[in-house]
Amino acid sequence: MGQAGSTPHSKTWTFLTNHARVLVEITRDPSTRLRDIAAVIGITERAAQTIVTDLEEAGYITRTRVGRRNQYSVDPTRPFRHPADADHRIEGLLTVFTRHDDDRPPGPDERGAAE
Repeated sequence: MGQAGSTPHSKTWTFLTNHARVLVEITRDPSTRLRDIAAVIGITERAAQTIVTDLEEAGYITRTRVGRRNQYSVDPTRPFRHPADADHRIEGLLTVFTRHDDDRPPGPDERGAAE
């Protein structure tokens, strides 16, 4: 049937943009790969790269090369981009979507480190 709350004849849309989803994924795992971001969100790796570049150019994230991988850091003090929301920081959004992550079981990459 598709998205929750949708009907066979309704348009498919979500409340969060892909930019917001990429930002949340980077917040959850600052050493994540573009391939993994793309797979979780359901976009192409190229689209993930474009979004990461957008976020970096706008100052929401910084990218540091560590060996062959990137390490990201998010600036939660940045405001939302839309003028109607610009008086709010993205920290609230990130908290809502990452707060529960401490309670979830470790993923496949995390299990080996915890054992």
